[in-house]
Amino acid sequence: MQEDIRKACEVLRNGGMILYPTDTIWGIGCDATNEEAVKKIYKLKQRDDSKSMLLLLDNPAKLQTYVQEVPDIAWDLIELADKPLTIIYEGARNLAPALIAADGTIGIRITHELFSRELCKQFRKPIVSTSANISGQPTPSRFSQISREIIEGVDYVVKYRQKEQTDSKTSSIIRLTRNGTIQIVRK
Repeated sequence: MQEDIRKACEVLRNGGMILYPTDTIWGIGCDATNEEAVKKIYKLKQRDDSKSMLLLLDNPAKLQTYVQEVPDIAWDLIELADKPLTIIYEGARNLAPALIAADGTIGIRITHELFSRELCKQFRKPIVSTSANISGQPTPSRFSQISREIIEGVDYVVKYRQKEQTDSKTSSIIRLTRNGTIQIVRK
């Protein structure tokens, strides 16, 4: 696992894309602060850049670097979540502009899965996490379902967890406003 993390960090620092396991499904990732790297993911996925992607962090304390104001309720939601939870925040900042939705929001998930958490910790920046599929095609729930086009399109494919046969699930998504309003986007 450590060798995978070392190689993945090197690729991320050089503006490349990785294919990696997360706390949910396998993701295509890059440095969330690197505009050119983010654009490469949109191109690989053949995805309209008006559709936002989320990012992973290893520690909730880092939220304040990338969100202007974290609503108080967010801390409780993160602490009490019993499954992966992506929260859409207003006031995104310090990120590649292509990642930030037109309304200024960004989806962020604090990962607790061993590999993705350690990767985020060692990389020291947020990492994009978007499903490992071409836009409009089914989302693969395990590595063996990822298309050749995606595997060959990234700069590094993590070996860790490739053999797992358990189907992964996507995260729950909620939208928070600064005034504390909560909207469930996906259960």
